[in-house]
Amino acid sequence: MATIKVKQVRSRIHAPKTQKATLDTLGLTKMNKVVEIEDTPSNRGLINAVHHLVAVID
Repeated sequence: MATIKVKQVRSRIHAPKTQKATLDTLGLTKMNKVVEIEDTPSNRGLINAVHHLVAVID
């Protein structure tokens, strides 16, 4: 299956609890951390929910 690399580019400090939980679900716990996740519709939805805090890397 295809994978996506996601990087946290903004701080989670002032984000709501739901967005913090979404970042935890994606495996993003620190700034500039990069994780590789499967390219599924559910993961795309998680990324879309916190699109202002993360960046998709090629």
